[in-house]
Amino acid sequence: MTKLLKIDLIAGLIIILALVLAIFSVKGDSVTTDESPHVTAGYSYLTQQDMRLNPEHPPLMKDIAAIPLLFEKINFDSEHYSWKTDINGQWTFGTHFLYESGNNPDKIIFSARLAVMLIFLLLGIMVYIWTKERYGAKAGLLSLFLTVFSPNIIANGRYVTTDVAAAFGFILGSYFFVKFINNQTKRNLIYAGLAFGIAQLLKFSLIILIPLFVFTGFVYWLVSKKISFSRLILSLVSIFTIGYLLVWPVYAFHVWKYPIERQKTDTQFTLRSYPIKPAANLVIWATDKPLLRPYAQYSLGLLMVFQRTGGGNTTYFLGDINNQAWKSYFPTIYVLKETIPALVLILIALALGIKNVSKNWKRKSAWLTENFTEFVWLSFIAIYWALSIKGNLNIGVRHVLPTFPFIYMLTAGQISSWIKTGLKPIKVLVVCILTVWLGMETLSTYPYYLSYYNELAGGPDNGYKYAVDSNLDWGQDLKRLTQYVNENNIDKIKLEYFGGGNPQYYLGNKYEKFDPNNVSQRHGWIAVSATALQAGRATATKGFQGDTTFYKWIDSYTPVTKIGYSIFVYKLE
Repeated sequence: MTKLLKIDLIAGLIIILALVLAIFSVKGDSVTTDESPHVTAGYSYLTQQDMRLNPEHPPLMKDIAAIPLLFEKINFDSEHYSWKTDINGQWTFGTHFLYESGNNPDKIIFSARLAVMLIFLLLGIMVYIWTKERYGAKAGLLSLFLTVFSPNIIANGRYVTTDVAAAFGFILGSYFFVKFINNQTKRNLIYAGLAFGIAQLLKFSLIILIPLFVFTGFVYWLVSKKISFSRLILSLVSIFTIGYLLVWPVYAFHVWKYPIERQKTDTQFTLRSYPIKPAANLVIWATDKPLLRPYAQYSLGLLMVFQRTGGGNTTYFLGDINNQAWKSYFPTIYVLKETIPALVLILIALALGIKNVSKNWKRKSAWLTENFTEFVWLSFIAIYWALSIKGNLNIGVRHVLPTFPFIYMLTAGQISSWIKTGLKPIKVLVVCILTVWLGMETLSTYPYYLSYYNELAGGPDNGYKYAVDSNLDWGQDLKRLTQYVNENNIDKIKLEYFGGGNPQYYLGNKYEKFDPNNVSQRHGWIAVSATALQAGRATATKGFQGDTTFYKWIDSYTPVTKIGYSIFVYKLE
């Protein structure tokens, strides 16, 4: 057995172990906030060929999640009002589909989650392949380990959500674009176009690939002279054209039985307040044109994302509540939710990278030509982080998760080169200690990966003090709360729940919906999701109009326990 084959086998074992952790850790998780509409929409796409639900996300990830459901006996109530008359009634119909139609929600969700773990697997494989091609097999192992053993990537790679899919899409699209720039053949051009198209079908944030390709391609032409300007422009146009030609048949399938008039009225209603009227009107106009209907549906989702990104969301952060974004949000949350050993490796790599750039600054044109791959990676990280920080949407560290694999690949490359220079045994020992630490950290976090915070934050037990929502509490611990209630023979529990699960389904007549403002309910067993709790005992930032004090009274009580770090349980006399 060759040395390279042995390393490939080790890489396979790393991926398998990560998948095992993902599969078994998610079995106890309830439906998270975004999974209900995603799973329901995906099943409706494949069985109804109708994309009236969840148009704000492209269909491919949801389709993959729904494929196993085609082999199960599932009731789809197309007569329910949320399907027939609601406009994008994804939340109501999602609850009805999972919990009120005679279906088994746990079986449905677990099957769908297993399917989307394919994307988690492919992400790991792509990271390993690209790093190995660039820096060698050992560097590939390091970047792979950092990726698939990241608590944040494991957490999101197990759910029917779009963030790990986006990470895979960015890796896939960038890989084949760089491959084409380095070897400008027709085959590589076609591959780059197909990869770009697949990326656009995974998440709308992948639209960033267009400015990324244009910017990095233009800089490459400017400094390398290895491609003519006309050829560059023609190649970029070809890549984008091939990609969007792939988008058409996929969306055509998804609107095939979506009534034309229904698509038009849904689009009109959804875009009624879109600020750029010419764009909205163009999309509405295209909805009843047979050849343009697929692109109209794609464009609707894209405009919905633009609108939401600019509109903001109400967020708890470091004791404050705001519906406008904090510039410090993503850097702070990243530092608190990335593992410390990974942060150490990244800082070492950053110092080495700065040193190398300063040393090669005078020959920067030659360096960029020789290191175009790294230039693309760095450009993507810079563009994505800049847009995230500048944007008005603080939705959790998952929002910047697509940059993680690129950071890990750059880190592995720098660390690999660093080890090859003096004091190799000591450097190898340092890297081994940090990777073992990372592995133990991830194993010890099992099964609460979504709630992970590092030691700088005081661990997941203190995570609620910094940020909640998808950083800590996405409704994943509802089934664990039910188990606690049953094991402790609790006859009645009042609950304010945040998430995609259904308390009535799991708790039955033991459940009572809790209103924190209702003084008469403040007795007996009470459970509150961390997201709801922190929203009611925070400080309103200047200009925020909502009430942020409705849970201040509960500060005089100590929780009996916390369920999976995300649900606080009290017993009041």
